[in-house]
Amino acid sequence: MFGNERIAVVDVERRTDAPPCVRACDSFARSGSDLDAVRRLKNAKRLARQRCTTLLAHGQYQLLQVEAPDEARDLPREELREAMRWRVKEMVDFPVDRAGIDVLEIPVSGGRTSQLWVVAASHDVLRPRIHLFQDAKARLDAIDIPELAQRNLATLFEEEGRGAALVAFDSRERGGGHLTISHRGELFMARHIEVSGPELAKSSAEALHERVLLDIQRTLDNFDRNYSAIPLTRLWVGPLPGGEAFVEYLGANLSLPVVRANLAEVFDIAAVPALADSAAQAENWLALGAALRDS
Repeated sequence: MFGNERIAVVDVERRTDAPPCVRACDSFARSGSDLDAVRRLKNAKRLARQRCTTLLAHGQYQLLQVEAPDEARDLPREELREAMRWRVKEMVDFPVDRAGIDVLEIPVSGGRTSQLWVVAASHDVLRPRIHLFQDAKARLDAIDIPELAQRNLATLFEEEGRGAALVAFDSRERGGGHLTISHRGELFMARHIEVSGPELAKSSAEALHERVLLDIQRTLDNFDRNYSAIPLTRLWVGPLPGGEAFVEYLGANLSLPVVRANLAEVFDIAAVPALADSAAQAENWLALGAALRDS
């Protein structure tokens, strides 16, 4: 994962009979060229042979929820992508004929019309990332987005028959946050929040606390209106060093119980014991989620 100032690289082994195992987790300053960094990672982590996923940053793509065409289930995936390319033509701020498009189905619940997630990113964003790995002779299997990386983490906290609402905030001062609601490993709702973890942790952040609370409450209410058959029993909050006052504020003002999401409880971190620390979890949150991608 390429942040503004740091690069995070995570190696996770998914297992059917045990929690996923974090085999390696490193974060280092982003200095020099990205090509040199990927070359070094390839040599150190054998990226040429392992499946590799990289993440886009907020602002490098658009995630749109649109009504699915009647024939969506009968269309081959490539044809569905092309059909949705032109459906979202007026919704994106770049030419769709020079963009990468992918689609994800949102499972139908109750009498709600079938919906799709459409992810769109300009070739101006995608091509440099692809060429970066090609030039480094490193394997690249997928380019993903933060909402789906967080969805992957949420599946580790899901309870049988319940939806998982999860909110987490970037550990960088200029970062943001994501609220995702998923069920049975599928993403139902996603909201980007323009507030970072360090901002929420400041002693004078009461106004920000209220603003984020309203964003979360609106999303939870919207989910309840549209997916009332899927109960939410709690709101999970990702690692937030210094943000104890904010978490307590959410707990006092939301009808759902608010629970801290500790990755050490759902990953095997024996090989990387530093991940027991919430600051390390916050710094590598999305990279860990991206590493859980299984296709």
